[in-house]
Amino acid sequence: MTEPARATRRRPRQGKMAAMGAHVDLTHHFLIAMPAMADPRFAHTLAFVCEHSPEGTIAIVVNKPTDMTVSTLMKQIDVGDGGRHFDAPVMSGGPVQSNHGFVLHRPLGNWQSTLAVSDDLGLTTSKDVLEAAARGDGPDDFIVSLGYAGWGAGQLEQELAANAWLTVAADAGVLFDLPPDRRLPAAMQLLGIDFSRLSEDVGHA
Repeated sequence: MTEPARATRRRPRQGKMAAMGAHVDLTHHFLIAMPAMADPRFAHTLAFVCEHSPEGTIAIVVNKPTDMTVSTLMKQIDVGDGGRHFDAPVMSGGPVQSNHGFVLHRPLGNWQSTLAVSDDLGLTTSKDVLEAAARGDGPDDFIVSLGYAGWGAGQLEQELAANAWLTVAADAGVLFDLPPDRRLPAAMQLLGIDFSRLSEDVGHA
């Protein structure tokens, strides 16, 4: 786990902007990789956007499990599992800082280093959230990943314009109530699209 500044960063809410070319905030949205995705690291990927601003984007890939369980990771970072069994797989969250842990969780809580995605959901990089989980008083729901997906200013917008991704408002039930292999099809269903029939020339939503 990384140890950034010990403060919860709460994002200001942005109003809807109608002006042409204005920034559209995709925070708390899913990114669904299109068949035309050129980067093989993101083929068949479902990513959850934790922060999207004119300066860049942070997302966690939520459907690419590693061979490691959460319990194993907790023991590796000297957290322990308190005798509890966390059999959920750790996600391969993206190519950036892939040796560091990130915990996407609800409720938001009050942890040392948390990015507030919404009023009820956060992304924490400090291991106190896993220590609490081991004690049995951690978040009700959480996904642990190694690494994240990041885009610089304007990069995601370029990929969206090139039809590399579909976007749809995220559903927490898809994140926390379904196993990793069912998250991508469920996200597609939010758009009313069957992924198996998706063609490369479909525009982004």
